[in-house]
Amino acid sequence: MSIEIGKLAPQFGLFDTQKNKVNLSDFTGKTVLLLFFPQSFSGLCTKELCAIRDDIGRYNNVQAQVLGISVDSVFTQNKFSEEQGYNFPLLSDFNKEVSTAYGAIYTDWILDMKGVSKRSAFIIDKTGILRYAEVLESAGDMPNFEAINEMLATLA
Repeated sequence: MSIEIGKLAPQFGLFDTQKNKVNLSDFTGKTVLLLFFPQSFSGLCTKELCAIRDDIGRYNNVQAQVLGISVDSVFTQNKFSEEQGYNFPLLSDFNKEVSTAYGAIYTDWILDMKGVSKRSAFIIDKTGILRYAEVLESAGDMPNFEAINEMLATLA
């Protein structure tokens, strides 16, 4: 599946840290910021998500729902979220279907790992249209949060 800015975002249903199914369609009428990240507990992923946690007011002010997604299990995500005090849902894409649908997956990654989410950011508007997409090839790079915040402000 190929995704394009200006087209409907791929729909999905994933489990959160409390084992509740979360569907993208649950957020119709709200802007959504999807943040795919490679691995719970890794240094840069923790830094990125903690920065979002610490600045959650910015996202709340523009009525944006932040969702973190990785291929880690719900149990790993739960421990990660509890330890870091995340104030937004982390979703498990354990079967790699959503990461694949969004073009945000490494076929081969470090240490011979296969099927790990690429660090990526997507903004979906209130009607389900994809408005921003950034898929990073290097897990060591961070999304352009300046551009993300500008786009979110225009959609508020």
